Amino acid sequence: MPVVKRPRAAEPLWHEWDRRAQKCGLRHTIYAVNGDQYNGEWLNNLKHGKGTQIWKHTGAIYSGDWKFGKRDGYGSYTIADPVTKEYKKVYTGWWKDDRKCGSGTMFYPNGERYEGEWSCGLRSGWGRMCYRDGSFYKGQWLADRPSGQGMLCLSNNNRYEGGWKDGKKHGPGRFFYLDKGQVLDGIWVADIPKCGILIDFGRDEAPAPTRYPIPKIELADPDGVLAEARVMFDDSQN
Repeated sequence: MPVVKRPRAAEPLWHEWDRRAQKCGLRHTIYAVNGDQYNGEWLNNLKHGKGTQIWKHTGAIYSGDWKFGKRDGYGSYTIADPVTKEYKKVYTGWWKDDRKCGSGTMFYPNGERYEGEWSCGLRSGWGRMCYRDGSFYKGQWLADRPSGQGMLCLSNNNRYEGGWKDGKKHGPGRFFYLDKGQVLDGIWVADIPKCGILIDFGRDEAPAPTRYPIPKIELADPDGVLAEARVMFDDSQN
């Protein structure tokens, strides 16, 4: 039986050009249409591996790990100061799916700094935040706010230790007024102490103690009822 051979359809030239244009492996600087530039490794035409990205509009630079076109792994992000034009580090740490994730350090423009854990680009987990006024918070975070257990130490060394919720004191906690030599042990709701006990604590060493000390609470028992009940309890144990 005769076999009919049909001529193969000619492949468009742009197919061959497209295959040659596919970026894979280490490449020199690649410029995007908007002026951004990237120098590093590629896989299937996507940034993948080690590389450095420079954004033309902001002048920001990211240098680190990439995965399928997104920042993923360990890397640092820096931006140029608008006045001095010097590059300042903004974040150094781990990334996932183009967002901060894992442990890392964030440097804020006003001089504040956060060291700790991140999730989906927000402070989440355990971390330490150093504020501009000299105070600092270390403890648990959730969705970019202190939540859980943590300690806030103010610039005058007064501190709070206890529960937090949505960035405010919440739950059982203790506030140490070291400048007055007192401590408040109680329950907090939305940054406000609702109930508790205020007692003297290190009053003799305090730099500015209150004028009058807090008197000790003594139970009144004129008839000796408590003492008699204690004796009866001890006899019952024998």
